[in-house]
Amino acid sequence: MLDSVIDTGLAPVRDPAKLLADVHSRWGGRDDLWIFGYASLIWRPEFEAAEQRPAQVHGWHRALEMRSRINRGTPECPGLVFALVAGGSCRGMVYRIERARVDDELPRLWAREMPTGVYDARWLPCRTPQGPVSALGFTLSRSSPNYTGTLSDEHLLGVLRSACGRYGTTLDYLMETARSLRQCGIRDRGIERLVALVERHALTTTG
Repeated sequence: MLDSVIDTGLAPVRDPAKLLADVHSRWGGRDDLWIFGYASLIWRPEFEAAEQRPAQVHGWHRALEMRSRINRGTPECPGLVFALVAGGSCRGMVYRIERARVDDELPRLWAREMPTGVYDARWLPCRTPQGPVSALGFTLSRSSPNYTGTLSDEHLLGVLRSACGRYGTTLDYLMETARSLRQCGIRDRGIERLVALVERHALTTTG
Protein backbone atom coordinates (compact mmCIF):
# COMPACT_ATOMS: atom_id res chain seq x y z
CA MET A 1 0.00 0.00 0.00
CA LEU A 2 2.95 2.34 0.26
CA ASP A 3 2.79 2.51 -3.49
CA SER A 4 -0.76 3.66 -3.57
CA VAL A 5 -0.27 6.71 -1.42
CA ILE A 6 -0.91 9.69 -3.46
CA ASP A 7 -1.76 10.39 -6.55
CA THR A 8 -4.08 13.15 -5.75
CA GLY A 9 -3.80 14.89 -9.06
CA LEU A 10 -7.57 14.61 -9.37
CA ALA A 11 -8.68 13.83 -5.83
CA PRO A 12 -9.59 16.33 -3.13
CA VAL A 13 -7.23 16.30 -0.17
CA ARG A 14 -8.78 15.47 3.19
CA ASP A 15 -7.07 16.48 6.42
CA PRO A 16 -4.88 13.50 7.38
CA ALA A 17 -4.45 14.75 10.96
CA LYS A 18 -8.21 14.78 11.55
CA LEU A 19 -8.60 11.33 10.02
CA LEU A 20 -5.79 9.99 12.21
CA ALA A 21 -7.33 11.53 15.32
CA ASP A 22 -10.65 9.88 14.47
CA VAL A 23 -9.05 6.47 14.02
CA HIS A 24 -7.05 6.86 17.22
CA SER A 25 -10.24 7.79 19.08
CA ARG A 26 -12.12 4.80 17.69
CA TRP A 27 -9.24 2.52 18.66
CA GLY A 28 -9.49 3.90 22.18
CA GLY A 29 -6.17 2.66 23.56
CA ARG A 30 -7.64 -0.29 25.42
CA ASP A 31 -6.21 -3.12 23.32
CA ASP A 32 -3.46 -3.90 20.86
CA LEU A 33 -4.07 -2.59 17.33
CA TRP A 34 -4.44 -4.91 14.33
CA ILE A 35 -3.60 -3.80 10.77
CA PHE A 36 -4.80 -5.59 7.60
CA GLY A 37 -2.30 -5.78 4.74
CA TYR A 38 -3.22 -6.91 1.23
CA ALA A 39 -0.37 -5.76 -1.07
CA SER A 40 2.87 -3.92 -0.27
CA LEU A 41 2.15 -4.03 3.46
CA ILE A 42 2.77 -7.77 3.12
CA TRP A 43 6.21 -7.44 1.55
CA ARG A 44 7.25 -4.13 3.11
CA PRO A 45 5.30 -3.46 6.32
CA GLU A 46 7.78 -0.92 7.77
CA PHE A 47 6.36 -1.00 11.27
CA GLU A 48 7.09 -3.12 14.31
CA ALA A 49 4.51 -5.87 14.79
CA ALA A 50 4.40 -8.27 17.72
CA GLU A 51 2.52 -10.88 15.68
CA GLN A 52 1.25 -11.57 12.19
CA ARG A 53 -1.36 -14.01 10.93
CA PRO A 54 -3.00 -15.01 7.66
CA ALA A 55 -6.42 -13.38 7.48
CA GLN A 56 -9.47 -13.15 5.27
CA VAL A 57 -11.86 -10.23 4.90
CA HIS A 58 -15.31 -10.58 3.39
CA GLY A 59 -16.96 -7.70 1.55
CA TRP A 60 -13.71 -6.34 0.04
CA HIS A 61 -11.35 -7.53 -2.67
CA ARG A 62 -7.86 -6.67 -3.93
CA ALA A 63 -7.93 -4.99 -7.35
CA LEU A 64 -5.31 -3.32 -9.56
CA GLU A 65 -7.66 -0.39 -10.02
CA MET A 66 -6.01 2.65 -8.45
CA ARG A 67 -4.05 5.24 -10.43
CA SER A 68 -0.51 6.02 -9.31
CA ARG A 69 0.88 9.30 -10.66
CA ILE A 70 3.92 9.49 -8.38
CA ASN A 71 4.99 6.22 -6.80
CA ARG A 72 4.47 3.82 -9.74
CA GLY A 73 3.84 6.28 -12.54
CA THR A 74 3.82 9.94 -13.49
CA PRO A 75 1.09 12.47 -14.29
CA GLU A 76 1.91 11.98 -17.97
CA CYS A 77 2.05 8.18 -17.72
CA PRO A 78 0.03 7.01 -14.71
CA GLY A 79 0.75 3.65 -13.19
CA LEU A 80 -1.52 1.35 -11.22
CA VAL A 81 -1.49 -0.08 -7.71
CA PHE A 82 -3.73 -2.43 -5.78
CA ALA A 83 -6.62 -1.11 -3.74
CA LEU A 84 -9.13 -2.73 -1.43
CA VAL A 85 -12.47 -2.26 -3.21
CA ALA A 86 -15.96 -3.22 -2.02
CA GLY A 87 -17.27 -6.65 -3.00
CA GLY A 88 -16.04 -10.24 -2.79
CA SER A 89 -13.35 -11.25 -0.32
CA CYS A 90 -9.62 -10.84 0.18
CA ARG A 91 -6.95 -12.97 1.78
CA GLY A 92 -4.00 -11.11 3.27
CA MET A 93 -2.14 -10.72 6.54
CA VAL A 94 -2.99 -9.04 9.82
CA TYR A 95 -0.33 -7.49 12.02
CA ARG A 96 -0.67 -6.84 15.76
CA ILE A 97 0.90 -3.70 17.15
CA GLU A 98 1.22 -3.76 20.92
CA ARG A 99 -0.85 -1.12 22.68
CA ALA A 100 2.24 0.56 24.16
CA ARG A 101 3.74 1.01 20.67
CA VAL A 102 0.67 2.29 18.82
CA ASP A 103 1.42 5.97 19.47
CA ASP A 104 4.80 5.46 17.79
CA GLU A 105 3.83 3.08 14.99
CA LEU A 106 0.41 4.38 13.90
CA PRO A 107 1.64 7.88 12.89
CA ARG A 108 4.42 6.24 10.83
CA LEU A 109 1.88 4.01 9.10
CA TRP A 110 -0.38 7.03 8.56
CA ALA A 111 2.41 9.05 6.98
CA ARG A 112 2.95 6.19 4.55
CA GLU A 113 -0.67 5.42 3.68
CA MET A 114 -2.64 8.58 4.35
CA PRO A 115 -0.62 11.77 3.74
CA THR A 116 -3.48 13.08 1.60
CA GLY A 117 -6.39 11.09 2.98
CA VAL A 118 -6.90 9.21 -0.29
CA TYR A 119 -8.13 6.05 1.46
CA ASP A 120 -11.13 5.40 3.65
CA ALA A 121 -9.73 3.82 6.81
CA ARG A 122 -12.12 1.17 8.15
CA TRP A 123 -12.25 -1.44 10.89
CA LEU A 124 -12.55 -4.72 9.03
CA PRO A 125 -13.72 -8.00 10.60
CA CYS A 126 -10.96 -10.48 9.78
CA ARG A 127 -11.01 -14.24 10.09
CA THR A 128 -7.72 -15.80 11.19
CA PRO A 129 -6.73 -19.37 12.14
CA GLN A 130 -6.59 -18.26 15.79
CA GLY A 131 -9.99 -16.56 15.71
CA PRO A 132 -11.56 -13.30 14.53
CA VAL A 133 -9.93 -9.90 14.93
CA SER A 134 -10.99 -6.38 14.00
CA ALA A 135 -8.23 -4.78 11.95
CA LEU A 136 -7.65 -1.34 10.52
CA GLY A 137 -7.67 -1.48 6.73
CA PHE A 138 -7.26 1.11 3.98
CA THR A 139 -10.06 0.92 1.41
CA LEU A 140 -10.79 2.84 -1.79
CA SER A 141 -14.21 4.17 -2.74
CA ARG A 142 -15.46 3.67 -6.28
CA SER A 143 -16.36 7.36 -6.22
CA SER A 144 -12.69 8.33 -5.78
CA PRO A 145 -11.15 10.04 -8.82
CA ASN A 146 -8.20 7.66 -8.34
CA TYR A 147 -10.40 4.61 -8.92
CA THR A 148 -10.09 3.30 -12.48
CA GLY A 149 -12.69 0.56 -12.58
CA THR A 150 -12.05 -2.55 -14.66
CA LEU A 151 -9.46 -1.93 -17.39
CA SER A 152 -9.01 -3.82 -20.63
CA ASP A 153 -6.01 -6.13 -21.06
CA GLU A 154 -4.74 -3.80 -23.77
CA HIS A 155 -4.78 -0.87 -21.34
CA LEU A 156 -3.16 -2.95 -18.58
CA LEU A 157 -0.37 -4.07 -20.91
CA GLY A 158 0.32 -0.49 -21.90
CA VAL A 159 0.68 0.50 -18.25
CA LEU A 160 2.81 -2.53 -17.39
CA ARG A 161 5.15 -1.79 -20.31
CA SER A 162 5.66 1.89 -19.60
CA ALA A 163 4.61 3.20 -16.17
CA CYS A 164 7.43 4.01 -13.75
CA GLY A 165 7.49 6.30 -10.72
CA ARG A 166 9.68 7.16 -7.77
CA TYR A 167 9.43 3.66 -6.28
CA GLY A 168 9.82 1.82 -9.59
CA THR A 169 7.54 0.31 -12.18
CA THR A 170 3.97 -0.90 -11.97
CA LEU A 171 5.25 -4.18 -13.40
CA ASP A 172 7.72 -4.69 -10.55
CA TYR A 173 5.03 -3.81 -8.02
CA LEU A 174 2.66 -6.38 -9.50
CA MET A 175 5.27 -9.12 -9.63
CA GLU A 176 6.53 -8.45 -6.09
CA THR A 177 2.98 -8.59 -4.76
CA ALA A 178 2.36 -11.85 -6.62
CA ARG A 179 5.59 -13.35 -5.28
CA SER A 180 4.81 -12.36 -1.71
CA LEU A 181 1.29 -13.75 -1.84
CA ARG A 182 2.61 -17.06 -3.14
CA GLN A 183 5.16 -17.18 -0.32
CA CYS A 184 2.32 -16.67 2.16
CA GLY A 185 0.29 -19.45 0.56
CA ILE A 186 -2.32 -17.01 -0.70
CA ARG A 187 -3.92 -17.73 -4.04
CA ASP A 188 -5.44 -14.74 -5.85
CA ARG A 189 -6.90 -15.71 -9.21
CA GLY A 190 -7.00 -12.12 -10.41
CA ILE A 191 -3.28 -11.68 -9.78
CA GLU A 192 -2.50 -15.08 -11.29
CA ARG A 193 -4.33 -13.97 -14.43
CA LEU A 194 -2.28 -10.77 -14.56
CA VAL A 195 0.98 -12.67 -14.10
CA ALA A 196 -0.06 -15.04 -16.91
CA LEU A 197 -0.78 -11.98 -19.08
CA VAL A 198 2.71 -10.63 -18.32
CA GLU A 199 4.32 -13.97 -19.18
CA ARG A 200 2.27 -14.43 -22.34
CA HIS A 201 3.46 -11.06 -23.64
CA ALA A 202 7.06 -11.64 -22.51
CA LEU A 203 7.23 -8.61 -20.27
CA THR A 204 10.18 -8.58 -17.87
CA THR A 205 10.81 -6.81 -14.57
CA THR A 206 13.64 -4.38 -14.13
CA GLY A 207 14.86 -5.30 -10.66
